[in-house]
Amino acid sequence: MDKNYRLGIDIGGTFTDALVTDRQGRMVAALKTPSIAEAPERAIFNALDQLQGQGVNIGDIDLFVHGTTLGVNTLIERNGAVTGLIVTQGFRDILEIRRLRLEDTTNLYGDKTEALVPRYLVKEIDERALASGDVLQPLNKDQLVQAVDELVEEGITALAISFMHSYANPAHEKEAEEIIRERHPQLFICRSSAIWPQQREFERTLATAMNAYVGERMGSYFVRLQEGSHQYGLKANLLSTMSNGGIMTAASAASEPVRTLLSGPASGVIAATHIARKAGIDQVITFDMGGTSVDVALIDKEPAYSTENKVGDFPVILPAVDVTAIGAGGGSVAWLDSVGVLKVGPRSAGAYPGPACYGRGGEEPTTTDAYLQLGILQADRFLGGQMRLHPELAERALNTVGTKLGLDASQTAQAILDVATANMYAQFSPLMARKGVDPRDFTLLAYGGAGPMHAFLMAREVGILRVLVPPAPGTLCAMGCTVANLRNDFVLSLHKSSHALASGELASFYADLEQQGRSWVEVEARGGVELESVYCLYSADMRYEGQAFDLEIALTQEEIADPEQAKEKFHAYYYNVFGISQPESEVMFISLRATIVGIVPSHGSVDSYAQVSHGGGAEERTITFDHARRTAKVLTREQIPLEASIPGPVIVEEYDTTIFVPPGYNVRRDAHGNLIGEATE
Repeated sequence: MDKNYRLGIDIGGTFTDALVTDRQGRMVAALKTPSIAEAPERAIFNALDQLQGQGVNIGDIDLFVHGTTLGVNTLIERNGAVTGLIVTQGFRDILEIRRLRLEDTTNLYGDKTEALVPRYLVKEIDERALASGDVLQPLNKDQLVQAVDELVEEGITALAISFMHSYANPAHEKEAEEIIRERHPQLFICRSSAIWPQQREFERTLATAMNAYVGERMGSYFVRLQEGSHQYGLKANLLSTMSNGGIMTAASAASEPVRTLLSGPASGVIAATHIARKAGIDQVITFDMGGTSVDVALIDKEPAYSTENKVGDFPVILPAVDVTAIGAGGGSVAWLDSVGVLKVGPRSAGAYPGPACYGRGGEEPTTTDAYLQLGILQADRFLGGQMRLHPELAERALNTVGTKLGLDASQTAQAILDVATANMYAQFSPLMARKGVDPRDFTLLAYGGAGPMHAFLMAREVGILRVLVPPAPGTLCAMGCTVANLRNDFVLSLHKSSHALASGELASFYADLEQQGRSWVEVEARGGVELESVYCLYSADMRYEGQAFDLEIALTQEEIADPEQAKEKFHAYYYNVFGISQPESEVMFISLRATIVGIVPSHGSVDSYAQVSHGGGAEERTITFDHARRTAKVLTREQIPLEASIPGPVIVEEYDTTIFVPPGYNVRRDAHGNLIGEATE
């Protein structure tokens, strides 16, 4: 019988995670295999080999969704295509000038960010449209042809086109694209009015340049992956995750890779939302701790979104799940500054050489070495016993720092954990204040390879009373691929005051945006995605007339039909944010936004751990924690009782992570297999 498996794969910098679920939503297989930076698809093929070895029939997979860091790594490492840029006459330096803002306003000697497209590969063309969309100067076709010919001679293989006010009138960009495609069909070409047609010339141009820069590499990768996976009998069409938490076909991702740059963290947040909803928890703070960093996101029934994310040195204007890095990860190095103060991170030991305890040549102590020294990690059970750690190397590395502090290895290890937690707290608290939430009202949902090991320490520091660790937390981002829906965002730059809007004009604009979205969904669905339903969300970037910043306001159909209602909603939201409002002032509609969502039929709600009963045979281990020797129970997840609590300290060992529940928390297992720790003090 066709099992209708779903396969989710998340390609990280160190490991590629794979997870398979069946038609009931039960986890069939979960694994981690080393990523291969020079050929990411080979790690996926290795995962398919291992899945077959675990009894998964690849031909039974009917949904294959994956996320990759190929795009973001290409940008960060600056190894993308040789890209040219065509702009309006007079705007050659748009990527050089940026926003004229210092990254660090207190540092007068900061380095200027190097433009993604060097100035000699930027060509100016005589053409001009006004903000109204009216053409001031026609496109100079002869000049365009000469400029592109010169760029091709310089060796470009990708080309971005970004003309002034093309968001209002894309005719010149479309005409230029047609001319260039006919003359140079080998070029990967993208135009700003197709990528993200929003006013804000720098951000729109940059997004287009980024798309061109990574597009050629992403396209060839998808071709190799599609061809190779078919050899394994994989019949499902390839889908890719997006920065906004949705999914799209590989063909769309290859043409618009800029929409996938932040898909890895977004997939984890989407999975966390799914887990929290099934557990009956509305308010969640995600805690994703990997080898390098700790990322957090806020979920209040639904994830928060942002248009102010960054990838390396570059801002990304396209909407993405709002994820913020707040601290160091499991491989972060501990060191002493010039006055002898202990610091942790931001530098990481990475996978190679890695923490000292890996035995790969690393000599500096890390948080992983600290956990091993304290007894929370077991040397012969790391990664399910596949990788042995070396306690003697961890102790030696800790002593290199500890002797300068007058501390032994265990005291140094505790100090490293304390400093790492304090670093997180120092960034976490103001972040929550800016978002206007009290973290004590939220549940901390931990995942990532190191997240479940450190989450309770963070919760204890902040005052969070409940921590949830889902099944297979180390592969949660892969799970996010299997539960995501089709989702895409569309924008219209309007820049009109409410009194200048004609009757029904706002509704007409939104109707056009929704039609764009529904047309996109139809195309994606033909790519092999079965949909249960489709709906649209609406919002607008609004401000008081004369101001220079916007607030995004979610709007209903009724508020769109009556702009006065939309104005009242803006006044109320503005007051909630700033404590004042100006109801007598005119309100501007800067940008209109529509988000189309195609619901992929969900699997059943039965979980793989729901029928597991309490086991026996718990071990005990002596650990050092909070400068005291303690006896900790060492269990597997299945040995945690259903709904009955066990007091900490408890260590739960799993293939992809180790969960540490310190004193002051009780831990239990719910019907979905989640471990839930609750404060007792």
